[in-house]
Amino acid sequence: MIISRKKFLKLTGISMLAVTGERLTEPLAGAVQSASSESPRALTAGRWAMVIDLKKCAREENCTKCIDACHLSHNVPDIDNKAHEIKWIWKEEFKHAFPSAHNEFQAKHIESLPALLLCNHCDNPPCVRVCPTKATWKREEDGIVMMDWHRCIGCRYCMAACPYGSRSFNWIEPRQYIAEQNPDFPTRTKGVVEKCTFCESRLAKGKLPACVEACPQNAILFGDLDVAGSEIRQLLESEYAIRRKPELGTKPEIFYIV
Repeated sequence: MIISRKKFLKLTGISMLAVTGERLTEPLAGAVQSASSESPRALTAGRWAMVIDLKKCAREENCTKCIDACHLSHNVPDIDNKAHEIKWIWKEEFKHAFPSAHNEFQAKHIESLPALLLCNHCDNPPCVRVCPTKATWKREEDGIVMMDWHRCIGCRYCMAACPYGSRSFNWIEPRQYIAEQNPDFPTRTKGVVEKCTFCESRLAKGKLPACVEACPQNAILFGDLDVAGSEIRQLLESEYAIRRKPELGTKPEIFYIV
Protein backbone atom coordinates (compact mmCIF):
# COMPACT_ATOMS: atom_id res chain seq x y z
CA MET A 1 0.00 0.00 0.00
CA ILE A 2 1.35 3.43 -0.94
CA ILE A 3 0.62 6.34 1.39
CA SER A 4 1.40 10.01 0.96
CA ARG A 5 4.18 11.77 2.90
CA LYS A 6 1.56 13.86 4.73
CA LYS A 7 -0.32 10.77 5.90
CA PHE A 8 2.94 9.07 6.87
CA LEU A 9 4.02 12.02 9.03
CA LYS A 10 0.60 12.16 10.65
CA LEU A 11 0.69 8.47 11.48
CA THR A 12 4.26 8.80 12.77
CA GLY A 13 3.25 11.64 15.07
CA ILE A 14 0.26 9.73 16.41
CA SER A 15 2.39 6.63 16.98
CA MET A 16 5.02 8.62 18.85
CA LEU A 17 2.38 10.16 21.10
CA ALA A 18 0.97 6.73 21.84
CA VAL A 19 4.39 5.30 22.73
CA THR A 20 5.75 8.13 24.83
CA GLY A 21 2.53 9.41 26.38
CA GLU A 22 3.01 11.96 29.13
CA ARG A 23 6.79 12.10 28.61
CA LEU A 24 6.21 14.45 25.69
CA THR A 25 5.05 17.19 28.03
CA GLU A 26 8.71 17.88 28.91
CA PRO A 27 11.57 18.85 26.56
CA LEU A 28 14.14 16.28 25.57
CA ALA A 29 17.56 16.25 27.18
CA GLY A 30 19.91 18.59 25.34
CA ALA A 31 17.07 20.71 23.93
CA VAL A 32 17.27 24.47 24.02
CA GLN A 33 15.32 25.36 27.13
CA SER A 34 15.33 27.53 30.23
CA ALA A 35 18.54 27.52 32.21
CA SER A 36 17.37 30.00 34.85
CA SER A 37 18.49 27.71 37.66
CA GLU A 38 22.07 27.80 36.35
CA SER A 39 22.64 31.47 37.01
CA PRO A 40 21.52 33.75 39.83
CA ARG A 41 21.65 36.58 37.29
CA ALA A 42 18.92 35.04 35.12
CA LEU A 43 16.16 37.39 34.01
CA THR A 44 12.75 36.01 34.93
CA ALA A 45 9.17 37.15 34.42
CA GLY A 46 5.63 35.98 34.79
CA ARG A 47 4.78 37.02 31.25
CA TRP A 48 7.47 38.27 28.88
CA ALA A 49 6.37 40.73 26.21
CA MET A 50 7.88 43.20 23.76
CA VAL A 51 6.92 46.68 22.58
CA ILE A 52 8.26 47.96 19.25
CA ASP A 53 8.04 51.69 18.47
CA LEU A 54 7.65 51.84 14.69
CA LYS A 55 8.43 55.56 14.51
CA LYS A 56 11.74 55.11 16.32
CA CYS A 57 12.50 52.04 14.23
CA ALA A 58 12.11 54.10 11.03
CA ARG A 59 14.56 56.82 12.11
CA GLU A 60 17.56 55.02 10.65
CA GLU A 61 16.60 54.03 7.12
CA ASN A 62 17.36 50.47 6.06
CA CYS A 63 18.79 49.63 9.49
CA THR A 64 19.15 45.89 10.08
CA LYS A 65 21.24 45.88 13.27
CA CYS A 66 18.61 44.03 15.30
CA ILE A 67 18.17 41.43 12.57
CA ASP A 68 21.90 40.94 12.17
CA ALA A 69 22.40 40.56 15.93
CA CYS A 70 19.59 38.01 16.22
CA HIS A 71 20.74 35.92 13.29
CA LEU A 72 24.37 35.98 14.40
CA SER A 73 23.45 35.00 17.94
CA HIS A 74 21.25 32.09 16.84
CA ASN A 75 23.14 30.75 13.82
CA VAL A 76 20.39 31.66 11.39
CA PRO A 77 21.60 30.75 7.86
CA ASP A 78 21.88 33.47 5.24
CA ILE A 79 20.20 31.93 2.19
CA ASP A 80 19.56 34.20 -0.81
CA ASN A 81 16.91 31.96 -2.33
CA LYS A 82 13.58 33.27 -0.98
CA ALA A 83 12.06 29.81 -1.27
CA HIS A 84 14.58 28.52 1.29
CA GLU A 85 14.99 31.65 3.42
CA ILE A 86 15.12 31.26 7.21
CA LYS A 87 13.85 34.22 9.26
CA TRP A 88 13.71 34.76 12.99
CA ILE A 89 13.17 38.51 12.79
CA TRP A 90 12.55 40.61 9.69
CA LYS A 91 10.91 43.78 8.36
CA GLU A 92 7.70 44.07 6.38
CA GLU A 93 5.57 46.92 5.07
CA PHE A 94 2.93 48.12 7.52
CA LYS A 95 0.03 47.32 5.20
CA HIS A 96 1.15 43.70 4.92
CA ALA A 97 1.98 43.29 8.60
CA PHE A 98 -1.33 44.82 9.75
CA PRO A 99 -3.91 44.08 7.03
CA SER A 100 -6.85 44.63 9.37
CA ALA A 101 -5.51 48.04 10.48
CA HIS A 102 -4.86 49.28 6.95
CA ASN A 103 -7.36 51.41 5.05
CA GLU A 104 -7.39 53.43 1.84
CA PHE A 105 -7.14 56.72 3.73
CA GLN A 106 -4.16 55.63 5.83
CA ALA A 107 -1.70 58.41 6.64
CA LYS A 108 1.25 58.05 4.30
CA HIS A 109 3.85 58.15 7.07
CA ILE A 110 2.18 55.17 8.75
CA GLU A 111 1.78 53.22 5.54
CA SER A 112 5.50 53.53 4.83
CA LEU A 113 6.61 52.50 8.31
CA PRO A 114 8.73 49.32 8.28
CA ALA A 115 7.25 46.84 10.74
CA LEU A 116 9.67 44.62 12.62
CA LEU A 117 8.23 41.10 12.79
CA LEU A 118 9.08 37.98 14.78
CA CYS A 119 7.31 35.18 16.64
CA ASN A 120 4.51 36.76 18.68
CA HIS A 121 4.84 34.31 21.58
CA CYS A 122 1.07 34.28 21.75
CA ASP A 123 -0.72 33.80 25.05
CA ASN A 124 -3.04 31.45 23.13
CA PRO A 125 -0.64 29.90 20.58
CA PRO A 126 -2.32 27.80 17.85
CA CYS A 127 1.05 26.29 16.87
CA VAL A 128 1.30 24.51 20.21
CA ARG A 129 -2.11 22.88 19.85
CA VAL A 130 -1.37 21.29 16.47
CA CYS A 131 2.17 19.95 17.02
CA PRO A 132 1.87 16.13 17.19
CA THR A 133 5.19 15.63 19.02
CA LYS A 134 5.15 18.66 21.35
CA ALA A 135 8.23 20.01 19.61
CA THR A 136 6.79 23.44 20.31
CA TRP A 137 5.29 24.34 23.66
CA LYS A 138 4.50 27.32 25.85
CA ARG A 139 6.54 27.68 29.02
CA GLU A 140 4.30 27.93 32.05
CA GLU A 141 6.69 30.12 34.02
CA ASP A 142 6.96 33.02 31.58
CA GLY A 143 4.84 32.37 28.47
CA ILE A 144 7.69 31.95 25.97
CA VAL A 145 6.72 29.69 23.06
CA MET A 146 9.65 27.31 22.77
CA MET A 147 11.05 24.95 20.13
CA ASP A 148 12.73 21.56 20.54
CA TRP A 149 14.51 20.83 17.26
CA HIS A 150 15.39 17.29 18.37
CA ARG A 151 11.71 16.46 18.53
CA CYS A 152 10.52 18.22 15.35
CA ILE A 153 9.53 15.74 12.60
CA GLY A 154 9.07 18.41 9.92
CA CYS A 155 5.32 17.96 9.48
CA ARG A 156 4.92 21.79 9.33
CA TYR A 157 1.54 21.72 11.07
CA CYS A 158 2.77 24.59 13.25
CA MET A 159 3.57 26.66 10.15
CA ALA A 160 0.08 26.09 8.82
CA ALA A 161 -1.46 27.04 12.18
CA CYS A 162 0.61 30.20 12.71
CA PRO A 163 -1.30 33.16 11.20
CA TYR A 164 1.79 35.38 11.27
CA GLY A 165 4.26 33.49 9.08
CA SER A 166 6.71 33.48 11.98
CA ARG A 167 8.17 30.02 11.36
CA SER A 168 10.64 28.83 8.75
CA PHE A 169 11.30 25.33 7.43
CA ASN A 170 14.78 24.07 6.57
CA TRP A 171 14.28 22.71 3.07
CA ILE A 172 18.04 22.37 2.63
CA GLU A 173 21.02 21.77 4.92
CA PRO A 174 21.37 25.16 6.71
CA ARG A 175 24.83 24.83 8.24
CA GLN A 176 26.67 25.53 5.01
CA TYR A 177 25.04 28.98 4.91
CA ILE A 178 26.30 30.12 8.32
CA ALA A 179 29.28 32.41 7.71
CA GLU A 180 30.16 33.00 11.37
CA GLN A 181 28.99 30.36 13.79
CA ASN A 182 28.12 31.04 17.43
CA PRO A 183 29.43 27.98 19.31
CA ASP A 184 27.20 28.73 22.29
CA PHE A 185 23.97 28.10 20.36
CA PRO A 186 22.96 24.91 18.53
CA THR A 187 22.67 24.75 14.75
CA ARG A 188 19.68 23.14 13.10
CA THR A 189 19.39 20.50 10.42
CA LYS A 190 17.49 19.99 7.20
CA GLY A 191 13.87 19.02 7.74
CA VAL A 192 13.04 20.97 10.91
CA VAL A 193 11.10 24.14 11.67
CA GLU A 194 12.62 27.04 13.58
CA LYS A 195 11.69 30.48 14.91
CA CYS A 196 12.47 33.18 17.48
CA THR A 197 12.63 31.95 21.09
CA PHE A 198 12.72 35.39 22.77
CA CYS A 199 16.44 34.74 23.37
CA GLU A 200 15.59 32.46 26.28
CA SER A 201 19.21 31.27 26.46
CA ARG A 202 20.37 34.88 26.88
CA LEU A 203 17.71 35.54 29.52
CA ALA A 204 19.05 32.57 31.47
CA LYS A 205 22.43 34.34 31.57
CA GLY A 206 20.99 37.67 32.66
CA LYS A 207 21.08 39.25 29.22
CA LEU A 208 18.33 40.98 27.26
CA PRO A 209 17.33 39.66 23.81
CA ALA A 210 19.95 40.34 21.14
CA CYS A 211 17.60 42.52 19.09
CA VAL A 212 16.88 44.75 22.09
CA GLU A 213 20.57 45.32 22.84
CA ALA A 214 21.47 45.94 19.21
CA CYS A 215 18.82 48.57 18.38
CA PRO A 216 20.56 51.98 18.08
CA GLN A 217 17.24 53.85 18.42
CA ASN A 218 16.02 52.03 21.55
CA ALA A 219 12.91 51.16 19.57
CA ILE A 220 12.43 47.78 21.28
CA LEU A 221 11.39 47.40 24.91
CA PHE A 222 11.28 44.01 26.61
CA GLY A 223 9.68 43.38 29.97
CA ASP A 224 7.21 41.63 32.27
CA LEU A 225 3.54 42.37 31.66
CA ASP A 226 2.58 40.78 34.96
CA VAL A 227 4.36 43.44 37.01
CA ALA A 228 2.20 46.50 37.63
CA GLY A 229 4.29 49.65 37.26
CA SER A 230 6.97 47.94 35.17
CA GLU A 231 8.50 49.98 32.36
CA ILE A 232 6.68 48.01 29.69
CA ARG A 233 3.33 48.37 31.47
CA GLN A 234 3.85 52.11 31.88
CA LEU A 235 4.66 52.48 28.20
CA LEU A 236 1.60 50.54 27.08
CA GLU A 237 -0.62 52.52 29.45
CA SER A 238 0.68 55.85 28.14
CA GLU A 239 0.93 55.12 24.41
CA TYR A 240 -1.50 53.70 21.86
CA ALA A 241 -0.30 50.31 20.71
CA ILE A 242 -1.68 47.67 18.35
CA ARG A 243 -1.10 43.95 17.89
CA ARG A 244 -1.10 41.86 14.74
CA LYS A 245 -4.43 40.26 13.84
CA PRO A 246 -5.97 40.60 17.33
CA GLU A 247 -9.30 39.42 15.95
CA LEU A 248 -7.94 35.86 15.79
CA GLY A 249 -7.81 35.54 19.56
CA THR A 250 -4.19 34.37 19.72
CA LYS A 251 -3.28 37.26 22.09
CA PRO A 252 0.16 38.18 20.71
CA GLU A 253 2.76 39.37 23.23
CA ILE A 254 4.35 41.75 20.68
CA PHE A 255 2.90 45.27 20.77
CA TYR A 256 3.50 48.05 18.26
CA ILE A 257 3.42 51.79 18.89
CA VAL A 258 2.40 53.62 15.71
